[in-house]
Amino acid sequence: MTRVAAVDLGTNSTRLLVADLEDGRLEEVVRRVAITRLGEDVDRRGRLLPVPVARVRNVLAGYRRELEALGAERTLAVATSAVRDADNGEAFLGEVEWSYGFETLLLDGRAEAELTFRGVAAGRSLEPGTLVVDVGGGSTELVLGGPEGVDRALSLQLGSVRLTERFLHADPPAADELEACAAHVRDVLPALEGVRRAIGVAGTVTTLAALDLGLTDDDPARAHGHRLTPAAVAEQLERLAALPLAERRGVPALEPERAPVIVGGAVLVHELLGRYGLAELEVSERDLLHGAALAAAERPPRAEGPAPPGAYTCC
Repeated sequence: MTRVAAVDLGTNSTRLLVADLEDGRLEEVVRRVAITRLGEDVDRRGRLLPVPVARVRNVLAGYRRELEALGAERTLAVATSAVRDADNGEAFLGEVEWSYGFETLLLDGRAEAELTFRGVAAGRSLEPGTLVVDVGGGSTELVLGGPEGVDRALSLQLGSVRLTERFLHADPPAADELEACAAHVRDVLPALEGVRRAIGVAGTVTTLAALDLGLTDDDPARAHGHRLTPAAVAEQLERLAALPLAERRGVPALEPERAPVIVGGAVLVHELLGRYGLAELEVSERDLLHGAALAAAERPPRAEGPAPPGAYTCC
């Protein structure tokens, strides 16, 4: 048995998974999530800003202490849309490696999609024509595959943070803003043939599941496997879009720091279900983080060396 840790440096959240890996099976030990908004204003400025970076650093310090206390033997931190879109993204990863001792991996869109598919498929067999949908803050990954693996993987410049910053400025969002946001999503979503069923992952999808179930707090065990219908997503979208941000922050089961971007994420999920004629979206708590944990176990031990480039000059 090997104890591994994976860190997801996402556009909207920074997440940790510590898990035991034995015979290809992952058993969760602990999972954490913090809304850090690393991708704040990256779409407009093209850089990671000092305040979001400081939020991530504060969270990583706690994650480092916890995974060491739990005896994780290998740690891999993966970075996605915000970091790959930022001019100083690689310097930021150098700082993460030097300051916290994490091995880091900057994922391009396809690699992110494939690792997400691997995480979803861990411990189960996916039927042919399964579309895995990862709705992130800066990008959305669409991965079509089945029991033999990935057939097609796409990364789209659509995400809850990106859509919110581009289209949803009024509080609550105005009707014309919501329609402009939805129209943009429809324009970007590509045609896909052979989609028979879909599995959705990440915070937007799991939050919509919790709201649809009427949960009062975060309960991954109940959200996992839940089926979201187009009608259920439309109901939650209408409800959330009608609330000012201050009231949205108080909605049970909605993380207050996710409240500013949940409407943009819900628009995306609603349009996606319609685009591919899906009767439901299965919710999975297994995602990119689990794929990264599997990848962490396969990587060779990290050799010590000098500070990576940019370790002191990131932000």
